[in-house]
Amino acid sequence: MLFSTAAYAQGAGAPAGPGLIESLAPLVLIVVIFWFLILRPQQKKMKEHKEMVNKVNRGDTVVTAGGLIGKVAKVKDDTEVEVDFGEGVRIRVVKSTLSDVRVKGEPVKTDDKK
Repeated sequence: MLFSTAAYAQGAGAPAGPGLIESLAPLVLIVVIFWFLILRPQQKKMKEHKEMVNKVNRGDTVVTAGGLIGKVAKVKDDTEVEVDFGEGVRIRVVKSTLSDVRVKGEPVKTDDKK
């Protein structure tokens, strides 16, 4: 009888921990969700802004990042435009600081969220 109780005391051993795939799956899921909800829309928005700014032409109405509204008098080069803000006030503006470009004849955008 003494010999049989020693065998029961050893037990089956420690349970196996989760494998590599089970432990990395939540992290991968979080990265995928982060990509689709944050990074992908931001990249799309940046691409649209870059295309809009590259298509700016003379006569377009632009809004700068500072909120100033004026008409493009001259496209200097790939990075700058000269904007007429009225009564002979012309300022060179870096294209990347333009927040909105309204092409000639395009109606003014309004938000009717009340």
